[in-house]
Amino acid sequence: METKKFEPKDYKSDQYVRWCPGCGDHAVLNCLHKAMAELGVAPKDIAVISGIGCSSRLTYYMNTYGFHTIHGRAAAIATGVKTANPKLSVWVMTGDGDALAIGGNHFIHALRRNVDLNIVLFNNRIYGLTKGQYSPTSDRGFVSKSSPYGTVEDPFIPAELTMGARGHFFARTIDTDLKNTTELLAESARHKGASVVEVLVNCVIFNDGIHKVITDKEVREDRTIFLRHGEKMLFGKNKEKGLVLDGLKLKAVTIGQDGYTLDDVLVHDAHESDNTLHTMLGMMHGDLPVALGLIRDVDAPTYDEAVEEQVREVRAKHPVKNLHDLLMQGEVWEVK
Repeated sequence: METKKFEPKDYKSDQYVRWCPGCGDHAVLNCLHKAMAELGVAPKDIAVISGIGCSSRLTYYMNTYGFHTIHGRAAAIATGVKTANPKLSVWVMTGDGDALAIGGNHFIHALRRNVDLNIVLFNNRIYGLTKGQYSPTSDRGFVSKSSPYGTVEDPFIPAELTMGARGHFFARTIDTDLKNTTELLAESARHKGASVVEVLVNCVIFNDGIHKVITDKEVREDRTIFLRHGEKMLFGKNKEKGLVLDGLKLKAVTIGQDGYTLDDVLVHDAHESDNTLHTMLGMMHGDLPVALGLIRDVDAPTYDEAVEEQVREVRAKHPVKNLHDLLMQGEVWEVK
């Protein structure tokens, strides 16, 4: 029987998209439709779960099953959905506030358990829906409606948090990079286990230009590095720069200067089980380029498959096979 080929339009709902014009969320939605068409999973076999926030409205724009849940609880509810029906492709749409503040506990435990969820983390470093308070990813000193004199907190780095929670898949992309965002979303779905794709999105109303120090075309090639498994860690307009290890730290060098050659540049291994280098790459800032692309992709047993197998084993050994067996066990009598 011929397999049906899906197109991006097959995953689009008939709902009007209610995001501000110019919001980066539009681009992510577009890429998600394309990624799902590339994967070829039927809309009826997909569930999109979201929490609260601008990004969490995405559920309404999908022609799939969906559940717009409560603040911070998307990962918990998605865990229940995947465990109850492991055959579903389950996606979690969440933001930096929804996932990392009130939802932080659910986020780290979904990763620790390695539930087979595709978590898309929209990071605009602000609370957009509630009109401009600082979020868990806002930088120290950030001025907002809830921090008029600047925040006195250090931010979470989603990559560091993912690695610390024993996450096995982490990728990072930019909302305007449609090709690579589509590619990474598809890769996250192919990964068996909990995957996190952090998308650096722009909030044109409350935090416009927050990522421009690395995303502007004039500086992007020098201030970001796109990582691909098995390839040299090169960046710069002419790929003339690279990453090397200097003792226990990463260092950016120019090839041909200070004795550094192409052979000195690190080769990216996304499948390395030890997350030390992946954590270092995910946390790069300042004089080092911000890492984009697929940073970590490691196979590991998944929670939902383990639960399903355990249920099968217990059922096989247990005398109670169905509801009738349960009701008839123990002392019973017949009433005439």
